[in-house]
Amino acid sequence: MIEERVTGSRVIRTVLPAEAPAVADLHVRARATYYPQGLPQDGTDWLTAWRDAIERPDGHVLCAVEHGRLVGIASFRTPQGAPADMVKLFQFHVDPGHWRRGIGTELHAACVEEWQADGKRTAVLDVHVDNRRAQVFYARHRWVPDPENPPAEDDHHVHLRYAVPGVAGE
Repeated sequence: MIEERVTGSRVIRTVLPAEAPAVADLHVRARATYYPQGLPQDGTDWLTAWRDAIERPDGHVLCAVEHGRLVGIASFRTPQGAPADMVKLFQFHVDPGHWRRGIGTELHAACVEEWQADGKRTAVLDVHVDNRRAQVFYARHRWVPDPENPPAEDDHHVHLRYAVPGVAGE
């Protein structure tokens, strides 16, 4: 598990339970950027959802911190029923006020480092069809459409797959 990765004035580390409110706030602000009509009000309590993700013994939540402020978050784990060498990136967000500063790239590299250490060969994720910025980001980082999970006609997500480099057998 990554204890702390320092790059200049930025630190990438595991999120602390007390940071759940800041994580939930960043999540909501980042997601709102790709919903043309605003973030859907589906009843999700994001603070509770993030507290649960942070406290899961089988999950990992990393954050990027710059000048003492959370500026990026990533949440991943092996989903129930998935092969042990697979990991799913459930959430990956950079504070919209900090886009285009390399935070996402550094956070992605930290995730990959963790996946390598955990022996994960494959990572998967779902990205909203309207989130073109994220789709371009993932393509730049060698994520490709998941051939095992093509989108259904009414699906609002693109399913991507990533071959984790440097894991035995790759």
